Amino acid sequence: MRGLRRCAVCGAAGVAKYRCPRCSAAYCSVTCCRTHRERCTPEPKREQEPPAALPAPSADSPWSVDDILSEDDERDRVPLQKLKLLGESEELRALLLNPHLRQLLLTVDQAEDKSSLMKKYMQEPLFVEFADCCLGIVEPPEKENVLPE
Repeated sequence: MRGLRRCAVCGAAGVAKYRCPRCSAAYCSVTCCRTHRERCTPEPKREQEPPAALPAPSADSPWSVDDILSEDDERDRVPLQKLKLLGESEELRALLLNPHLRQLLLTVDQAEDKSSLMKKYMQEPLFVEFADCCLGIVEPPEKENVLPE
């Protein structure tokens, strides 16, 4: 379960809801993010061969997107049901009315180096509010101190 990750910096269990865009280390706060960023040494990218053309699915050997996702891809995959919740959120809709936020999102979408731009924008309070809102919708915090019914 994604919500039960341990922070790679401070070691707090179950609160690391953010990931380093360079090395995928989990961390729990802005403070831990800054500490991690100072010492982050991502593993060098392996030289990859160009992907081979995927065979078309046939009746005797069907395949799906699930068949071609690697374990790393699957770890950060958000189920479709949770993605649909984003479209139903009034709080998210209200944030997206802000033209400055919309421009930031367009810039990230069109950027060549999305990773470094995301780092820069995660210092922008409006963008952090947007990211936190999205995370709160697709991965709501677990309720603490609640007795089971």
